[in-house]
Amino acid sequence: MSFESDKIKQIISRGEGLDVEFKESFDSLSRSVFETICAFLNRKGGHILLGVADNGEVVGVNKDTVQNQLDTLNRDTNNPQIISPTFYLATEVVEVDGKTVIYIYVPESSQPHTYKGVIYDRNGEGDTKLTNQQLITNLYLRKQDGYTENKVFPYLRMEDFETEMFKVARNYARLTRDDHPWLNMTDEEILVSARMRLRDVHTGVEGYTLAAALLFGKENTLAAVLPHYKTDALCRKVDVERYDDRDDIRCNLMGAYSRLLAFIRKHLPDRFYLEGTQRMSIRELIFREMVANLLVHREFSSAYPATMTIYKDVVVTENWNRPYMMGRISLENLKPHPKNPTIANFFKQLGWVEELGSGIRKMYKYCPIYVKDALPVIEEGDVFKLTIRHEPDNGPINDTINDRHDVDKQEDSCFDEDGNLINDTINDTINDTINDTINDTQSLILNLIKERQGIDRKEISIEIKKTLATVSRYIASLKARNLIEYRGSRKTGGYYLITKRKQDNSK
Repeated sequence: MSFESDKIKQIISRGEGLDVEFKESFDSLSRSVFETICAFLNRKGGHILLGVADNGEVVGVNKDTVQNQLDTLNRDTNNPQIISPTFYLATEVVEVDGKTVIYIYVPESSQPHTYKGVIYDRNGEGDTKLTNQQLITNLYLRKQDGYTENKVFPYLRMEDFETEMFKVARNYARLTRDDHPWLNMTDEEILVSARMRLRDVHTGVEGYTLAAALLFGKENTLAAVLPHYKTDALCRKVDVERYDDRDDIRCNLMGAYSRLLAFIRKHLPDRFYLEGTQRMSIRELIFREMVANLLVHREFSSAYPATMTIYKDVVVTENWNRPYMMGRISLENLKPHPKNPTIANFFKQLGWVEELGSGIRKMYKYCPIYVKDALPVIEEGDVFKLTIRHEPDNGPINDTINDRHDVDKQEDSCFDEDGNLINDTINDTINDTINDTINDTQSLILNLIKERQGIDRKEISIEIKKTLATVSRYIASLKARNLIEYRGSRKTGGYYLITKRKQDNSK
């Protein structure tokens, strides 16, 4: 997002305050700029305008000194003897009424910072040098509790969480590691090990955190701890003013992940790609990253709803954000910062995300394959926006693609004849089966098919790290129980869960 003249004028109109500071800096960078940077990092972030007088008059910066001031800013903010810890700042050079203004955005940091060994904080009147030990201690305590996901809810109990979600977590953890420690832990121990039970540093009260509620909570639990929480999935290919289809998602993040992917699979065709000898779904590779990004990197304290909208030729996600930079993100300026590190790490344990920043790199790699030469558009501001192109009627990649008929079958597998999601029915199928003398490997296969309707035997073999012969044996057993079925052609078809409704009708 580029800051145009009008946006700068809006900031100026607010006047100096808790998050706005003016500096004239006509010929050289004022050293007090670094005091303000330090104070903003330690408080709630803010905007610094160079070339603006204290009264809000735009006086401009000498154009001949602009680059030198930017170089000084970049050099000194990356010098630990000046700003410690060092920090990357986003800057823009903007013309306002014919005069040059340098705009600096300073995000809130998760760590305390010093300028030349001194801690500065921000109040309504300006930058304050902290010398009182109690104030310094409070700053450190505030930074320790800086992530919204770590908010403690002392009255949350285990009965407020969905028991089935712990089974799902163990199954996916097993896919990443055969000896994953969660496999031998109780539900409570999983939450403790994942740092979702903490002690509030302000009150000393212990309890389960917002992250625990978001990942495992029942819908009524989420409504109680975070009333504004929801994720909206919309399809606007035809009716762009309203929508063609919608899923209003208010369940926990694990459930939301599955439902968003089901929505993607319903409305976007798949394309298969051979990477070496491995057959891969481009749609899965790209949109799993997009969905995970939407859920993991959201600032949950805001009532701004997270949205995923499928238009005729693009998919757009938007979520409220605590920005670390402003503007367009590319591989060249990518500086990953964890927005919700506990939730991100949990998704990593499930195999749903990889290392911080890898998702963006993966999208840059595969988006031009999904749509020729199309790169993702990533914009960071108060609202984090991600745009990915799609072309429903593209031709095949590596001579392999699902045709429209197969896609329609896949859509039908996710929705009943009334157009309603059948996740609950699928869950019932899996739950009943698990309780009916099914072994762990079969349970893993069922959950995998639930998540990736249309998956083939080779993909299952890769995911669960079993031979094709072993997978074939388990699939035959599940088919014999009337739990799964094969749909589509021999080359492009795959396996789907049979819902209870279909099971009952077959009896």
